[in-house]
This record gives sequence, structure tokens and C-alpha cells, in this order.
Amino acid sequence: SYYLKESRGSRRWLLFLEAGGWYCFNRENCDTRFDTMRRLMSSKQWPVTRVGTGILSSQPEENPHWWNANMVFIPYCSSDVWSGASSKSEKSEYAFMGALIIQEVVKELLGKGLSTAKVLLLAGSSAGGTGVLLNVDRVAEQLEEMGYHGIQVRGLADSGWFLDNKQYRRTDCIDTITCAPTEAIKRGIRYWSGIVPERCKLQFKEGEEWNCFFGYKIYPTLRCPVFIVQWLFDEAQLTVDNVHLTGQPVQEGQWLYIQNLGRELRNTLKDVTASFAPACLSHEIITRNHWTDIQVKGTSLPRALHCWDRSLHESNKNGKTPLKGCPIHLIDSCPWPHCNPSCPTIRDQFTGQEMNVIQFLMHMGFDVQKMAQQQGLEPSKLLGMLSSGN
Repeated sequence: SYYLKESRGSRRWLLFLEAGGWYCFNRENCDTRFDTMRRLMSSKQWPVTRVGTGILSSQPEENPHWWNANMVFIPYCSSDVWSGASSKSEKSEYAFMGALIIQEVVKELLGKGLSTAKVLLLAGSSAGGTGVLLNVDRVAEQLEEMGYHGIQVRGLADSGWFLDNKQYRRTDCIDTITCAPTEAIKRGIRYWSGIVPERCKLQFKEGEEWNCFFGYKIYPTLRCPVFIVQWLFDEAQLTVDNVHLTGQPVQEGQWLYIQNLGRELRNTLKDVTASFAPACLSHEIITRNHWTDIQVKGTSLPRALHCWDRSLHESNKNGKTPLKGCPIHLIDSCPWPHCNPSCPTIRDQFTGQEMNVIQFLMHMGFDVQKMAQQQGLEPSKLLGMLSSGN
């Protein structure tokens, strides 16, 4: 099932893979998911219509460059990071068909106007963002094989660029949230009969296909242009790394771990042509109605995506160098969470109270004296810089 908002005057199509909800990787945690999160396992309780927000909004104020596109929202009910291709069998009570769902939707949309499209943007957040990386080339190949060579297929992956790093504290792999990312995907890919793109698969030994679920490993193998949107301090990444920012002030070890995570993530993005990576503690952005407010180096995300669109259009024509004053590689260089003043508001997870940057850093156990010393600044000057967001 999917939701469609047609825009007959437009030859641009945006297919969005629903965000959130992780996945399940064995009989026990799939049963629990079925009992507690039925909408992620079945279409029975889905609403008849949905309202698009952020890049799915049809309001120009909220969505300056894509408001007029044909919008398709594909809900996430396959629990397999959009990678499964297995029907229900003796072995499994569940069918995992994420990759096949996308193919079927594309096939059906050809009869609803997609056949004359100029651009198809496959977008997604969180598990949907990883789903974009796993499926964008497959969608392009599917359209080519069906004879639709004129459609430019592109990807937009939001908050789906995870690292297979060492957890802050190792835990046993009991459920999706506590299981180290690599271990969970290794188990999942077997359980779902998950498929990964051929070009990525060839980079790794048999049985090592799980590597292709990690952005920095699959990205160099992709043919389609893909824009990566990733918070440098992604809350979902911190959760699977067992860094929990609730209640107690953060210990120094955690604080160093968090800063190091930002550095590692920044490193994996340095060769990504088109990227937007703010130094914020958050998760998902492109369908949030405040997505136009966040800036990196003075450029907002809708603006960066517009520049990316233009650069692809120009390079199709004559392979020109990047457009002046229209940047597409935007990564914050400041070193800790929320050092970017345009970050979304932080709320205390217990009280729901909004916090400013200084309150947040104090809550994180941030030592102003020590940090000022490290940066070679007076503490008062550092506090001034923090509150003005420099």
C-alpha cells in the first residue's frame, strides 16, 4: 500500500520510504513488534489519508523547491530496512519484502504518470534512509530494463548513515535497541533473506554482505547521485552505542565518546559529494516542518538540495564545475553537540523543559573551565561564544 498526491503539471516525482521503527531480526523480537507496533508490521490500521510535512509538504513556505512534485509516501511495514525479498515460509511466520515493495510501487506508478517523469527522487529517513542507499541503484536498473531511459533516478538519505563502530558499553544482543549495529544486521540479513546491491556485494566476501548496510561502505559503489543528510550526533546512533543522555550528567568517558563519534562521522563524509551534516544531537529532519531552519555555514537544507538539483542539471548539460555561491558539501566543523546555533531545540527527556545550549552542556557534565583551557580561551569568552552559537 502507498499514499499518492498527484501534481499533474510536474515531471518530478518524490518517493519517500517511511522513517523510523528500526527492524526486528528474530522470531521473538518480531512477535513483540507485532504485538506492540502493529502499524510497522501490517497495513490494517493505516489511516485513509496522511498529511505531508517538510519535503512532503505541498506548501511553498514549508517546502520551497519540491512543493509542486508528485509525492508518494510508502509506509514501512516490512521490518527489514527495505532489504527483504522472502515470502512467508515453513521456517518463518513472517514475510520480509521491503525491496520487492519498492519495485511493485514503482511498477504501478508508471501507469499513473511516472512514465513521463524527468526526475525520480527516492528519499527516506532513518531505516528509510538506509533503504535509499540499498535500493536507489536497483530502482534505476528496473526503469532502464523496462525501457524508461529518460528518468533520472537520485537518492536522498536522511539519518540512515550509521557507523559500525565500537559501542560505548558492550551489551548482549537481546533486542534491536541494545544490539550492536553489526550484530543486529548480521542476524537480520539472514532472517529476512535480505538482498544488497550487486556492486556492493562484490566488494565483500560471501556472508559479509551486512557491510553494505553501512553508508560509508556502500556509497562508493553507487551509480546514482545520492545526497546524504546526517546529524553528526545522531540520537539513534548513540542509542545503539549505549550512550544514554537521560537523568544523570554525562561522565567524562561518555563526553569524549560523543565528541569522537562526531569526528568519525565527519571523516566518513569527507568524500561524499553532496552532504549536509549539522553538529546537532537529533534524529531525522527532512519531514520535520522546521527543516528549513537548520543551517550549516549559512546554507539551509532546502537551499543545499536546490543547489544539488541545479548542479546535476548543469553537469548533465556540460559537466561544469560546481555553481558559485551554491554549496552542496556542507559539514559543520565545530566539535560538540549543539555548537551550531540553528540546531533544533533540546528538551530534557524527563521534564520536557526546553534547554538552551549552556543548560544542555551543563546537563551533559560539560566542564566550562577545562574546555576553555583546552581552547586557550577565558571561560567567560567561551560562554559568550556558546550562547551566541559561534
